[in-house]
Amino acid sequence: MPDRVVFFLSALTFVLGMAQGYGPAAVAEFWGQGFFKILTFTAQATLVFATGFALAHTPLLHNSLVAFARIPKNEVQIIIMTTLVMMACSLFSWGFGLVAGAIVARQMGIVHRDKVHYPLIVAATYTGFLVWHGGYSGAIPTIIATPGHFLEETMGVVPVSDTLLSGTNLLIILSLVVIVPLLNILMRPKNLEERKSVPASVDELEEEAEPTAKSSTETASGNHPVAAGQTPAEWLENSRFVTLILGALAALYLISYFVGGGGVTLNSVILSFFALGLILTPNARSYSQSFQGGAKASYGIILQFPFYGGIMGMMTGTGLAAALASGFVSISTAQTLPFFSFLGSGLVNMFVPSGGGQWAVQGPIVISAAKELGADLPKVAIGVAWGDAWTNMVQPFWTLPMLAIAGLGIRDIMGYTATVLLVSGAVIGGILLVM
Repeated sequence: MPDRVVFFLSALTFVLGMAQGYGPAAVAEFWGQGFFKILTFTAQATLVFATGFALAHTPLLHNSLVAFARIPKNEVQIIIMTTLVMMACSLFSWGFGLVAGAIVARQMGIVHRDKVHYPLIVAATYTGFLVWHGGYSGAIPTIIATPGHFLEETMGVVPVSDTLLSGTNLLIILSLVVIVPLLNILMRPKNLEERKSVPASVDELEEEAEPTAKSSTETASGNHPVAAGQTPAEWLENSRFVTLILGALAALYLISYFVGGGGVTLNSVILSFFALGLILTPNARSYSQSFQGGAKASYGIILQFPFYGGIMGMMTGTGLAAALASGFVSISTAQTLPFFSFLGSGLVNMFVPSGGGQWAVQGPIVISAAKELGADLPKVAIGVAWGDAWTNMVQPFWTLPMLAIAGLGIRDIMGYTATVLLVSGAVIGGILLVM
C-alpha cells in the first residue's frame, strides 16, 4: 500500500461520487466543504501527539519507559507486552493509546536493537488499537448514551451497560486480548537475518530529546546553569518555577473539570499531557526542545488529515456512504443485522475514518432497519462500532501519527495488520452472529 494512499482514495471517491449522479463541480464542492471541516480535529490530533511526545521525553517518563522496555527478555515477551499495553491504553482513551503505544514500541526497538524485528513490534502495537471502540472512549456507545443525541427520538438513550458492558462486547474484547498477541507472535521472522532494526530517523528524534534528560541531571545535582550575567529572559527559560506554575494552573483546571462531572475528551487528554509535561520538565527551554520533536513527528497529520476531511465530505454529500450502508441492510434479518452492520461499517470506514462521523452517516439507516426487523438496537450499534474499529487495521488514517513517532512507513506494517484484520474479522463477526 502506498504511504500516500489518501491521494488515491480522494481520486477514487471523486469518481464514485460522480457515479451517484453528481457532476464534477458538485462533487468538488462537497470535497471543498469537507476539506475544512476537520481542521479543529487536525489541530487537536497534532497537539495530542506533540504534547504526548514532549511528556514521554521528560526525564521521569522517559526513564520509566526505558525501564519498562527492559522488562521483557525475548521477542515473544516484547510482542505480548506491547500489544497488551496498547490495548489497555486504547480501552481507556484512543488518543492516549496511540501516543503511549507508539512510544513504548519505539523504546522496545531501541532497547532491544538488533534483537527484534522492529516493524513487527510497531505493527503488534498498532493491532492493540483494534479494541478502542469497545472501551471507555468509544464514540458510538458514548454518543447514544448521551441525552439529546441526534437519534434519541428514534432509539432513545442507550446506557453503556447495554453496549460497552454487554456480554457481546466483553466477549469480543476478551477474545481479541487472547488471539491478537498470539497471532502477532506467530508472524515473527524465522531467520535472524530477516529482522530489521530501528531506523536512523528514530535515533535522530531521540537525540533531539536528549537535552531534556541532560538538563534534568544538572538541575537535580544543583548545577542548574543560572550563571551570572544571564538576562531575565534567559533566566526564565531555564527556571523551574515558570513551568511548575503553568503546569499547576492546567492541573487545577482539570481537577475542577473532572470534579464537576466532565468526561474524558480529546481536549482533556491534550491538557493533561500539557500539565504533566510542564510539571515534570526541568525548564521551559527543555520542554520547547522536546515539543519541537513531537511537532516534527506530526507532519503526516497536518498534511493528510484535511484530505480525509474532503473524502468524508464527498462520501456524505453524494450519498455514497448511505448507499453502501443500505446495501448491507437490504440483505439482513433481525439475527444477522448486527453482523452485516459490522461489515458495512468496515467498508464505509475505509472512506470515512471517524467513529462519530460514520455514525452520523450510517446510524439512521441501521437503526431504522433494526426497528423494522425487530433487531436488538444496542447490538446493532455495537456492530457498527466494531466495524469502524476493525478496518482501522488497513485504513492508514490512524497509523500516520503513530508511524511518525515510530519512524516507519505504512508498507512496513501493513502486511502484519492486514493479517490481523482477516483473523479478527472472523472472530468479531462470529461473535456478533451467535451471541
